[in-house]
Amino acid sequence: MAAVIADTGPLVAYLDGDEQQHTWARTQIETLDEPMLTCDAVLVETAFVLRRRGHPLDKVFGLLQSEMVTLSFDMAKHWRALHGLARSYKDLSISLADACLVRMSELHHDSVVFTLDRDFLVYRRNGRQKIPLLAPFA
Repeated sequence: MAAVIADTGPLVAYLDGDEQQHTWARTQIETLDEPMLTCDAVLVETAFVLRRRGHPLDKVFGLLQSEMVTLSFDMAKHWRALHGLARSYKDLSISLADACLVRMSELHHDSVVFTLDRDFLVYRRNGRQKIPLLAPFA
């Protein structure tokens, strides 16, 4: 199976039973054989959203402890590419987390981005290639 690169939305939906996409996210995650890949920026966003909803940070650390999620991106090595993506998608106000995921999809050629964010329908990897998605709207 292709590597799954996790965005904030599905992680929040999985961890927060009140989320509209909770059942969908849980079903998708339960079918995975390998840990999902993600970046620090996504985990920071996930923690921020969950804390605002009253959930403990333990839920985010639990993703790492259970090895459901693996951090597999070094922003220091890719900041120039991220800056280029930020400039390319400035009209969409691309987040740092989204830029990291686009870059990760470039580095992991056989991957899908697991997202609830429709901006990924617009983002392109390597300039012109559609990014394969695992999304409820894909």
